[in-house]
Amino acid sequence: MNVVVWIVEGTWPACVDAARRHAPEDADVLLLHVTPEDLPSVAHGAFAGLLGRGHAERDPGTRVEHLAAASADQLLRAAADRLGRPCSRTERTGRVEREVVAAVEDADLLVLARDGDRTHLGPHSLGPASRFVLDHAPCPVLLVWPEPAPGLATIPPPPPHPPHHR
Repeated sequence: MNVVVWIVEGTWPACVDAARRHAPEDADVLLLHVTPEDLPSVAHGAFAGLLGRGHAERDPGTRVEHLAAASADQLLRAAADRLGRPCSRTERTGRVEREVVAAVEDADLLVLARDGDRTHLGPHSLGPASRFVLDHAPCPVLLVWPEPAPGLATIPPPPPHPPHHR
């Protein structure tokens, strides 16, 4: 069994814990982190547009790239330590939601966490990237709460509909 655990800042411990609980001991576990492709380009653009062209040595975009890589490596290392069993780690860069879907092409299970409004049950508990992944993943998905789930009283009320007449 191939299990992919999507490692995201802030929610990764819940995903790793879920993989420890639900993935068979002999499963091949892959810890996946994706850095958004536009992260360094935003810093490059801000520098070029606002702070002075012609001073490439002061461009923060390169530093942002290095910091993002170091952060991803630290997250993946911490996740592997928490998992406490053999696993693989991979870092991808690109459109996050598409990179995750591509990474699970041959997976038997994807573990991901809710990343939206976690104070209420319902569809807003997923951010746009997670919603895309959930809708497009070609494998079963284990969707976890990063903290205890809110109570049933937080379910949004049904939309008002006129009575259905036959």
